[in-house]
Amino acid sequence: MLGIAAAVLFFIAFLINAADISTNDVFASTNVMLIGLALLALHVAGVGSGLRTGSSHRR
Repeated sequence: MLGIAAAVLFFIAFLINAADISTNDVFASTNVMLIGLALLALHVAGVGSGLRTGSSHRR
């Protein structure tokens, strides 16, 4: 889920940059891209992946 959110933020950052949309400093394309990178890092780290499936007991 975080990977999808990161992809959406990257696309928004691309649109802001490509269309040369003037935004305030908070929603600049670089800031949106950095938030996307943070979400991507959390996704790769396994945060938000939900519960593990499978057996957790030893045999």
